[in-house]
Amino acid sequence: MPRNLVAVALLAALAVPLAGCGQSAELKPRPGHQLPVAPFGRGDKPTANRLLDPQPQDAPQRSVELRQRSEDRQDDPFDLPPRG
Repeated sequence: MPRNLVAVALLAALAVPLAGCGQSAELKPRPGHQLPVAPFGRGDKPTANRLLDPQPQDAPQRSVELRQRSEDRQDDPFDLPPRG
């Protein structure tokens, strides 16, 4: 039993450093595959790295405006009762 525990601990100790390894080379499609076509209306075809960079609209900044006191909600014209 202790021998198995030592083997598992050794395996975990070796696996942890490898988990942080990653390839930092430029991304390329696999052989035989291509990047997606250019979006409609766009003349150039974005690269793989450009497609992975989030746009500001994809990851918006959080609003840090905090409510200091309770306020009544404004009337919502789209908050309609269910049909029936």
